[in-house]
Amino acid sequence: MLRLIENLFTRRSFLATAIIISGLAAAPLSAFAQQDPLPSWNEGAAKKAIIELVGQTTTQGGSGFVVPADRIAVFDQDGTTWAEHPLYSQALFALDRVATLAPQHPEWKNAEPFKSVLAGDYAAISKFSEKEWLEIVAVTHAGMSTADFEQIVRDWLPKSKNPILKRPVTELVYQPMLEVMAYLRANGFSTYIVTGGGQEFVRPYSDGVYGIPAEQVIGSSIVTKYEFKDGKPVLMREPKLFFNDNFDGKAIGINLFIGKRPIIAFGNSDGDRQMLEWTTAGDGPRLGLLVLHDDAAREFAYGPANGLPDTEVGTFSQSLMEEAKARTWEVISMKNDWATIFPKPKP
Repeated sequence: MLRLIENLFTRRSFLATAIIISGLAAAPLSAFAQQDPLPSWNEGAAKKAIIELVGQTTTQGGSGFVVPADRIAVFDQDGTTWAEHPLYSQALFALDRVATLAPQHPEWKNAEPFKSVLAGDYAAISKFSEKEWLEIVAVTHAGMSTADFEQIVRDWLPKSKNPILKRPVTELVYQPMLEVMAYLRANGFSTYIVTGGGQEFVRPYSDGVYGIPAEQVIGSSIVTKYEFKDGKPVLMREPKLFFNDNFDGKAIGINLFIGKRPIIAFGNSDGDRQMLEWTTAGDGPRLGLLVLHDDAAREFAYGPANGLPDTEVGTFSQSLMEEAKARTWEVISMKNDWATIFPKPKP
């Protein structure tokens, strides 16, 4: 049960689809030879590798041709497709839920971990133990039906705000990754989110934010129990981990829910290592890519790979960097490879 906190919130202890080119999804493949399919990407090895892989896998008669049914692309979410600092979005959701529920629990004002949450003490929150996160999850993620939880998430999203960047979490998606998703789909790829975060947390917004339908979201999940309520069947959420979709769980989850090895995988942290290993170990053209957060001016800088600051959120270790070099995975420098990071704020 303690692993639920690690997986959904810390990993180590715990908008709309991009408009790239009008009519992109319906554009003929030949159009990509005449226009830049990834305009928010600077010219470089990562952009070149993506475009070359698409060319290899979609050229009929070529040695690397892959039938559309087998063109699978997988994306981690936190830190890969949207911002994950200072806390994962699902952790921010949990903290906001504590504030929402606080009037029903006056005792929380003097009881940790709720006292620190209600005071907005991020220094204390960053030091929460697994036991303290477990208490928060128990009251914010369980004890309700799956339908009720989905509605709570939907209601929260437009009101959410990253405490540093001061924008709703759904506006902190990475424009370059939205372009990649659209480009891949236009070339016959199926795109999946494979996240260590909660599957039922991501599904309510995956289509609107990424253009990825709910059934193509693979994530961690908690136990659900089939019950009758008011004469109708419901699935009730319990505070127990059912599936941990992180680290080796990502490769297992891909096999379990997709049943095919991906052609291309995007990640950003040690939790994505096995997903990239599994993807690139297959036959034929394969590509693994890792986002390196090295742009403190436009987003955040953390690693600790390449001497970047070491944090408890989205760890990109030096050992992962060395493996990326050994396996010829592409490391995407946010600073050097992305001309734009976030879409323009909504008016």
